[in-house]
Amino acid sequence: MKVVGISGSPRAGGNTECLVTECLREFSQRGWTIFSFYLSEQVVKPCTGCESCVENGACAITGDGAAALFDALTDCDAVVIGSPVYYRNVTAQLKAVFDRTFARGHGILEGKPCGAIAVGRGEGCGQSNTLMVIYNYILSSGGLPVPGELNGLSARADKPGDIMQQERRLAQARILARNLIKYAEKLR
Repeated sequence: MKVVGISGSPRAGGNTECLVTECLREFSQRGWTIFSFYLSEQVVKPCTGCESCVENGACAITGDGAAALFDALTDCDAVVIGSPVYYRNVTAQLKAVFDRTFARGHGILEGKPCGAIAVGRGEGCGQSNTLMVIYNYILSSGGLPVPGELNGLSARADKPGDIMQQERRLAQARILARNLIKYAEKLR
């Protein structure tokens, strides 16, 4: 089975990336194939609204990481999407991913269990809004939102790597992974 993990953080080694990695580690330990897509390492250009995909069935934008990611999303059994909170929302880099999947149709996540992670600098800094944006994308793409311990994983951290000192949040990433695995296996 295959999982796609997307970190919407443009910062390498950032807290969102750490939590997505921790979540994916649980899949790896169970023998799953991992496709990691970290926006600190990859570029997905923003949609231009040209509608080439509607007219020709293909996105006119080439030369970025979008095609490989979208192929992986089409061919996976579960998805984990994480974003730091930027102005109470997902990052521009992650929003570009969401917008560009339009070229593959609204059902790119059809029937796939998906989990969400949001990391903000403080309490009430927009983690719930960010989770809502990710879940809205998941639902709009036909995915099945799967909770972690309560809802999506909401964390508070500031400097890169701070989250690695928060065993409670790392455990929640593993719980999210176990829930995704459980539902993916039931759906198989």
